[in-house]
Amino acid sequence: MAEKILVINPGSTSTKIAVYDGNDEVWVESINHSLEEIKVFPTVFDQLDMRKDLILKCMEKHGDALDTFQAIVSRGGCMPPVSSGAYEVNDYMVDCLHYRPVDQHASNVGAAIALIFAREIGVKAYTYDALTVDEMLPINTITGLKGIRRPARGHNLNTRAAALKLCKDKEISYPDTNIIVAHLGGGITINLHSGGKMIDMIMDEEGPFSPERAGGMPVYSIVNMAYSGMYTKEELMKQLQRKGGMVSYFGTSDMREVEAMAEEGNQEARMMFAAMALAVAKNIAKIAPSVNGKIDYIILTGGLAYSKMFTDLVKERISFLGTVELIPGENEMKSLAQGVVRVMRGEEQAKVLMPD
Repeated sequence: MAEKILVINPGSTSTKIAVYDGNDEVWVESINHSLEEIKVFPTVFDQLDMRKDLILKCMEKHGDALDTFQAIVSRGGCMPPVSSGAYEVNDYMVDCLHYRPVDQHASNVGAAIALIFAREIGVKAYTYDALTVDEMLPINTITGLKGIRRPARGHNLNTRAAALKLCKDKEISYPDTNIIVAHLGGGITINLHSGGKMIDMIMDEEGPFSPERAGGMPVYSIVNMAYSGMYTKEELMKQLQRKGGMVSYFGTSDMREVEAMAEEGNQEARMMFAAMALAVAKNIAKIAPSVNGKIDYIILTGGLAYSKMFTDLVKERISFLGTVELIPGENEMKSLAQGVVRVMRGEEQAKVLMPD
């Protein structure tokens, strides 16, 4: 059976698209969008026609007609909480992403584009391991303030793909293995896989600081900042989300630059590099009690996992807990394609998002 798949991954300043033949990449391309191009659109969904037309032009350039695909898959956006795995895109999902998204994210428009394309050629559209996968055990959602629930949004697509890859490579059962995966990127999230589900998660707002994020902060200090009169809500959120972490210390989120400073003898850079690695290790350890510390593997993934200096620092701190494996990179396009291949081959059943 033919398995030609179109993969769509909308980001804040780019639209990545790829063509896969089964699990094999045929080509991949990133269409960049300037800030001037994006800012004319009031909402993410207002970008739909622009992004759709650019995808079609890119496919035409590569000589791939829309009607040659057997499936379309998009990165899953901020829909209501879902389980891990594949979901067929339907009108209800698109309606949720358009009018009631959990958060504003460029990937919200991807499912709508995928559904338009799929209906035009009579195939199915899918999302896979959406941003809002929530399989946390109830006990792991509780906070010390009634009405505030620990959230479960993160790099689910890449972290679960890394866990599945490890199990496949080692010929072990994913449902029977306890794995902690730390995604090390501009933001850092950590999740725990047990019993075939992601039962606990540390989001970037409560976990280690990162190249761009402030991470978990002393709450009273943030309350004082919020009421200091120095910041609007938007300005304070930007400080925490985009201007925190390494950006707040060195003016850059490029960890290669910080690493170079550290290697050249900059003592502050050395300290911050080590402190971020320690924060990652502490948060990996923090999530382990959910399975009584019985951890089989710890995976370090994401772009920062390419840094031997950084991963060595993390491994030095956390190897006591379990075997540490490196699966660097984000691998989002491949992960989306592989998920749909499993559905097409009958190895996995796609779910359908429906109203409660």
